[in-house]
Amino acid sequence: MSKNYETVIGLEVHVELATKTKIFCGCSTAFGAEPNAHTCPVCTGMPGSLPVLNKQVLEYAVAVGLATNCDITRYCKFDRKNYFYPDNPQNYQISQLYLPICRNGHVDIETEEGTKSIGIHEIHMEEDAGKLVHDEWEDCSYVDYNRSGVPLIEIVSEPDMRSADDVIAYLEKLKMIVQYLGASDCKLQEGSMRADVNLSIREVGAKEFGTRTEMKNLNSFKAIRRAIEGETERQIDIIESGEKVVQETRRWDDNNGESYAMRSKEDAQDYRYFPDPDLVPISLSEEFIANIKSKEPEFRNEKKLRYKEEYKIPDYDIEIITESKKMADIFEKTVELGADPKKVSNYLMGETMRILKEKEMDAQDIGFKPEALASLISLQESKAINGTVAKEVFEVLFFEDIDPEKYVEEKGLKTVNDEGALRKTVEEVIKNNPQSVEDYRNGKEKAIGFLVGQTMKAMQGKADPGSVNKMLKELL
Repeated sequence: MSKNYETVIGLEVHVELATKTKIFCGCSTAFGAEPNAHTCPVCTGMPGSLPVLNKQVLEYAVAVGLATNCDITRYCKFDRKNYFYPDNPQNYQISQLYLPICRNGHVDIETEEGTKSIGIHEIHMEEDAGKLVHDEWEDCSYVDYNRSGVPLIEIVSEPDMRSADDVIAYLEKLKMIVQYLGASDCKLQEGSMRADVNLSIREVGAKEFGTRTEMKNLNSFKAIRRAIEGETERQIDIIESGEKVVQETRRWDDNNGESYAMRSKEDAQDYRYFPDPDLVPISLSEEFIANIKSKEPEFRNEKKLRYKEEYKIPDYDIEIITESKKMADIFEKTVELGADPKKVSNYLMGETMRILKEKEMDAQDIGFKPEALASLISLQESKAINGTVAKEVFEVLFFEDIDPEKYVEEKGLKTVNDEGALRKTVEEVIKNNPQSVEDYRNGKEKAIGFLVGQTMKAMQGKADPGSVNKMLKELL
């Protein structure tokens, strides 16, 4: 008989910080440059080059620590984690083992069982490694050091999660906090947020933890969910067949839906950690920490209360809009420009969400300007364009930097407000559709819809449906 098992999960989340330059040198951190274009003697590990800490990295790390209820370490320093790998040019990574910048925090997540607190063991600052690019044809690997030295914080949770749902809720909460702080864009597909999943199983009610494995290479919430479900099954099968789970690092292959072993898990002692002799320790004043605390943005919960009070839009709209800082900023700025809150919300909830879903984009990728949306809403309100045309124009402004007013003018999309022209068209439609006219006169209300449609078609969509409806009823 199969026993009842529960999953125990802890996460190590790497977040790439949104600084303009790297953690210990002045090289650019911009994504997508030519290989090895953003490098210098420091980030390529040349002998005799000296690292200097980027102050912005420290500020972001403290800001994330404060927002996740951590204790901030007033005296902390950097350590060298020694290992040999082609993408690691110094043969060590500068990280923090002994005195991480933040400790003992927590974030609250909403689950089906209610609110749950997930402990944060620590947050430390470190540098990223380079990237190996494998060439299948030549059967060799190239190294790109552009990412080498890009600043990271690693957020290490306690093993407090029990399901894939818990994990996704925790990651979404972290992502939202970090994005609201402006500390990172947290794009999983670009690697600016990466999660390694530590997972073990045990019988329900057991006090001891089982043997855990660590899974890497997870670059979407879908992959994370599948990896957790796949690894849980794998470990249950091993235990049920009387064998033992081996502690190791595994790589998740999302295409095949399975993981495979990469290496047996190293211990901290394998890395021969020691304090970095090139970097001075960091001593933080109360004033420094208070200053960062004072710059905290308005977070989601405060926004939700204010939106309800100030904009009087439905709770559902508020939930969706405040989920992403980018969306909330666009909403607020468009309303500031004089647009009606509910109309702005309708565009964000309807057309924007539809396009994001269709194109598999993140709210972070929205590129249109609040000015353009405000202008479009104003055109629609003044009946210069109708709803159908407005949707067409929105589709264009979502992807292109256009001025809706100019665009409507140039493309001849303005609503025809010439009553004489409209009357003439309506008379034509009535003359050409005797059956529908008779149906309407015999009490079939639906027939008017067909006549409105025919008139709109004849006017190439450039009439106001309300005016068409009114004129038809008048002439009939």
